[in-house]
Amino acid sequence: LEEAIAVEEAGLEVDSAPEPDAVDELREQFEADPTFAAAFEALTPGRRRAYHLYFADAKQSRTRVARIAKHRDRILEGKGLRDR
Repeated sequence: LEEAIAVEEAGLEVDSAPEPDAVDELREQFEADPTFAAAFEALTPGRRRAYHLYFADAKQSRTRVARIAKHRDRILEGKGLRDR
């Protein structure tokens, strides 16, 4: 905690964790629907990361496609994976 305070007081920039790469199926959805891509990019970094990890966790392509389709409306509404 003291280290974080010292970094803040010094005005140093802290690099955030890199965002995981989007799975191919998600990139295809972005290319097909720019509105969906914009809505996804408007999410907070934590929400985007949660979706990336959830989609990438599926081993089969059809499961990834199904997960993306299932959460499409939530993403368009600006909700995260765990939001109600």
